[in-house]
Amino acid sequence: MRRLTFVLAACTLAMNQANADLVINGVKSSTSPVTPATTTNYTPVSSFQSCIANLRGKALSSGVTAATFSRYTQNLSPDYSVIEKLNYQPEFSTPIWDYLSGLVDDERVVKGQQMLVQHRDVLQRVAATYGVPAETVVAVWGVESNFGDISGKYPLLQALGTLSCEGRRQSYFQGEFFATLRILQRGDLREEQLVGSWAGAFGHTQFMPSTYEALAVDFDGDGRRDLVSSTTDALASTANFLKRGGWQTGMPWGFEVKVPAGLSIAGESRRNKKALSTWINKGLTRANGTALLQGNLSESTPAGLMAPSGPNGPVFLVFKNFDAIYGYNAAESYALAIAHLSDRLQGAGPFLTAWPTDDAGTSRAERREIQQYLLNKGYDIGAADGLVGDKTRQAIRQEQTRLGLSATGRAGQQILKAFREDSAKQMMQ
Repeated sequence: MRRLTFVLAACTLAMNQANADLVINGVKSSTSPVTPATTTNYTPVSSFQSCIANLRGKALSSGVTAATFSRYTQNLSPDYSVIEKLNYQPEFSTPIWDYLSGLVDDERVVKGQQMLVQHRDVLQRVAATYGVPAETVVAVWGVESNFGDISGKYPLLQALGTLSCEGRRQSYFQGEFFATLRILQRGDLREEQLVGSWAGAFGHTQFMPSTYEALAVDFDGDGRRDLVSSTTDALASTANFLKRGGWQTGMPWGFEVKVPAGLSIAGESRRNKKALSTWINKGLTRANGTALLQGNLSESTPAGLMAPSGPNGPVFLVFKNFDAIYGYNAAESYALAIAHLSDRLQGAGPFLTAWPTDDAGTSRAERREIQQYLLNKGYDIGAADGLVGDKTRQAIRQEQTRLGLSATGRAGQQILKAFREDSAKQMMQ
């Protein structure tokens, strides 16, 4: 988070969940099973054991005790697959309509509304304490871990220890490694339960270890800050994060607007905020045609104009609360997904302006349908999980070529329609 210098790993599409329990601070050797190193093609630059040993002084200076450092590092092994992920440059750039269609679909809206009911009492207390609406907190939860359903697979000490010794940003990851050791030293979580993303984010709403130390709260009153098995602590900590990031109670994150024909929006951005009166005078209205000035907004309220797909797609006026959401993952597309999902959880519909594409995005259910078609064709793409990766895109390209379509690799509406038509033909033969 930029203003607070706390950063969460960019792990959108929901990456972690685990369980947690109390561990006593002590000097015994860790009894947790040692995770074997993952076989990769990466060639380490230095000896992992020597590097970890050399980090001892820095760790102790950061507040890690000698007993804690010895206990959790003496049997630690590297996982060099995380270095490959750190260096990975995806060949496919996701259009924003693909990004949002997978994160904010009817499936997630329905599940989120169920979570609002299930955790209503806790969310009411959270909103009263931090001033952040329940729908916004649940939206973060849904995007980050699909409400706790998707577990990370990387032991944090192993992943962060490896990243502390190899690859880019070693100093940053060393800080997160030491923070993880301090979490274990404090006793809120057990080692085997600190499992998350390859970059170190963990828990229901994906806090980095240093962010956990600074912003996690014990909201269920059991004496532990447990963002892994306690949804109460996780939801409250998420609200605390947003509040500390500048969330303004009672104010909107923003809304979709209609820009008058001929009005140039070149150079406008989230950062380049102007008084709301400026936008009123320029003739902007909300997308549904109503006035900009509603609710707690005033003519002096700063607002930035954001057009994530250019002037021909949806355009938004965004306020300070959008910036607070942005701080969670430092990406405008991510912040828009959270903001839009929070609106959908309150009963709003999709954006009124269509995205500027002739091949709209697909929901997770539709992506699973695409993947199942590919699996039925014999492609080795893994499970039909709705998460479109390189193997799925490569298989789509091959099928697009076979069907006489442009080989884009996109899991959009065009290829979904083509697969459905092809399946129907096969059934009639």
